[in-house]
Amino acid sequence: MIEVRGLTKRFGRTTAVNDLSFDVRPGRVTGFLGPNGSGKSTSMRCMLALDRPDSGTVRFDGRAYDTIRDPLFEVGALLDAGYVHPGRNGRNHLRMIAASNGIGDKRVDEVLALVGLSDAAKRRVGTYSLGMRQRLGLASVLLGDPSVVILDEPANGLDPEGIRWIRDVLVHLASQGKTVLVSSHLLSEMAQMADDLVVIGLGRLIDTGTVADFVARNARHWVRVRSPHIAQIADQLRSGGATVTMLDDAGTGLTPGIDVIGVTAIQIGELAARSSAILHELSPQQGSLEDAFLEATAGAQEYRSTSPVDNSPPAPSGPAYATPPQQPPFAPPATNLTNGGQP
Repeated sequence: MIEVRGLTKRFGRTTAVNDLSFDVRPGRVTGFLGPNGSGKSTSMRCMLALDRPDSGTVRFDGRAYDTIRDPLFEVGALLDAGYVHPGRNGRNHLRMIAASNGIGDKRVDEVLALVGLSDAAKRRVGTYSLGMRQRLGLASVLLGDPSVVILDEPANGLDPEGIRWIRDVLVHLASQGKTVLVSSHLLSEMAQMADDLVVIGLGRLIDTGTVADFVARNARHWVRVRSPHIAQIADQLRSGGATVTMLDDAGTGLTPGIDVIGVTAIQIGELAARSSAILHELSPQQGSLEDAFLEATAGAQEYRSTSPVDNSPPAPSGPAYATPPQQPPFAPPATNLTNGGQP
């Protein structure tokens, strides 16, 4: 287990990490997320005693990293896959690390096979692609079969097969009871891989918890409805105080639809039943991990840009996107939608 308490690191007048506290539990993959400049890499360097924090502590199963006698067997870390002598071949690079830790060549060959570099083991590292260097870096992390694995952007430079491979490896390590902390900007991959999240911005903790809880707290929520009587349903929902946006499905062959904020799918279904309206779709919708991340970190961006495309969900933004209460004050008129909306 990793315990971070009150971690603070300053560079001159700049506070890169500000009173940061969180836990990383064993048997789970924990995603370490934040915008560029949020302090992720600095935090990891402080955790591994590469930078000295101004205050705060980091403990690996109760011990500081620089007090662990054989860290390769307990904490495996990769912060920069490119930091390798380019003239040394891949196998000799690992042999050097292994020999300095009393590990035999047999383990070197095992990890080369595990990361898929057996055929490239005798090539100079200088000829490796970025993805191959990432694999070599992961091999060095796994040499001592550590109980804690810390990786900074491990999928950087990998092709789609490699990205899926690193996901499978990290999930497998966690399934063995290891503590896995990984930073990444590939949020779609993090959504599939991570169990927990630690989200920071401008050096401060923004949120922590399971992926599902983070998305539920920060992503937008709405209900999608499709019906042959969609215009009448929309009018009734608006009269009851809901926010309704018509879907632009012209030419698609789909039944006309709307996105609704302010009422639950259950309430919409009950409205349609009272009005004898046919429903072709009634589905609660929720934003992605990317949507939740952008919403949570909107005020903690070091660099902000304007997108030429509106990527927000189709309903209006703002507080109305919060999960609606189960029993909001909603009482639409009891009309018969199959009779032109007349009572």
